[in-house]
Amino acid sequence: MDCVRDAARTAPTARTELGARVRGGPPVVTLTIIGLCVVSWVLQLVTGGDWTRLFAFAPVVGDQDPYRFLTAAFLHATSPVHILFNMYALWITGPFLEQMLGRWRFAALYLLSALGGSVGYLVLAGGPLSDAWYQPVVGASGAVFGLFGAILLVLRRTGRNAMQIVVLIGINFAIGFFFPGIAWQAHLGGLVVGALLGLAYAYAPRDRRTLVSVGATVVVGVGLVVVSWLTYQVAYQGVGLAAGLPG
Repeated sequence: MDCVRDAARTAPTARTELGARVRGGPPVVTLTIIGLCVVSWVLQLVTGGDWTRLFAFAPVVGDQDPYRFLTAAFLHATSPVHILFNMYALWITGPFLEQMLGRWRFAALYLLSALGGSVGYLVLAGGPLSDAWYQPVVGASGAVFGLFGAILLVLRRTGRNAMQIVVLIGINFAIGFFFPGIAWQAHLGGLVVGALLGLAYAYAPRDRRTLVSVGATVVVGVGLVVVSWLTYQVAYQGVGLAAGLPG
């Protein structure tokens, strides 16, 4: 028995094509995200909207409550269609990416894509003189679009057919322009962040994979913070200049 245990300890760890440890069992991170979204949605219903008002993101409150940049991704419209669509999209992309990238890179991808969705909405909202600046947004769509962007790069890197995901991205992105109440800006922000991280995670040289992955994660995270700060500075400076103009 000791020999068997020693052999198991010294056996090489099975790895995916992108360097993640091959794990059996359920996709823990994906299921955790789905669980958090479902619990949050139930709380939205039972609190009569108080939970939503506390954690939804709008540019007007984002600089005072920066946690909203992330928490909005765990909220959804009260209609079950919104959460069902996003959770289905998460389920068809999440387990594959979690297996290929590993848990920490997949978690980073999802969370930073969620932040990217809020930052994208902030940047493209049009400033304090626009209605969008005061319009709350909720939903995991930005994060889901980040997964779309990343899986496209992962599929191409591993030699798999990526045409279906390209079509899926195109259809879902177009929906944001033709149906009211959908924040296409968040879709774009999440997609850009997911594609950047997917590029780094999928194409990092094998001998520097950890360094590149960690570095890209930090750079993208810091970049989102800097872009948000600059957007607020420019937006409120512009309002001040406009207020000072003669009528």
